[in-house]
Amino acid sequence: MLFGVRLRLAREEMGLSQEVLAEKAGLHRTYIGQVERGERNISVDSMERLADAVGLQLWDMLRP
Repeated sequence: MLFGVRLRLAREEMGLSQEVLAEKAGLHRTYIGQVERGERNISVDSMERLADAVGLQLWDMLRP
């Protein structure tokens, strides 16, 4: 859940749609929405791709 919330905040701060973020990360648009809502278990590889796409370090997005 924490990763999804921080992903949404970072995406919105950048003014990106879920579709644009998905393209940048090489993932599907619906997957982004599921991650942001905490409906999907996400692999570390996908977390890294999404963190890179929003210009953040993965460890920053997971820090309590």
